[in-house]
Amino acid sequence: MKKLFFTAIAVLAFSFVNAQEGGFKAGAHLGLPIGTAGDIYSFNFGVDVAYLWPVGEDFKAGVTTGYSSYSGKTVDGVKYPSGAFIPLAATAQYSFSDHVFGGLDLGYAIYSGSGGGNGGLLYQPKVGYQTEKMEYYVSYKGVSVTGGSIATVGVGFAYKF
Repeated sequence: MKKLFFTAIAVLAFSFVNAQEGGFKAGAHLGLPIGTAGDIYSFNFGVDVAYLWPVGEDFKAGVTTGYSSYSGKTVDGVKYPSGAFIPLAATAQYSFSDHVFGGLDLGYAIYSGSGGGNGGLLYQPKVGYQTEKMEYYVSYKGVSVTGGSIATVGVGFAYKF
């Protein structure tokens, strides 16, 4: 499943690189689980890819996906399994200036971790600093799952092609 997913991302990435109207970007993120997610997960990391089209002078919208892993903790002798999600989301980004932007990802996160798990609604507001080829951001990411939510605060970067 993971090989198929990463192959699909690679094919999409190379096809989008040649497109002229929109913009492709790829990057990585790191995060710390908070709330009840912090009780069973110690760390979040993953990769992201997105393709955005210009909608207005300072506004872009598009699609995003990736892979986000959560490292399980050992608490009171109990080892919690790691979790992972594949997000499928719409993304939007507004540039407040040449360098400052705000964005939002909204969609569904498919559970792909070990053991049993459920997917859920994904929401990720972010704010960041951008140059012509790079973006750096801070974010709050939440996945609403049955019985609660998994939330993280994190940082990330993306290279713009």
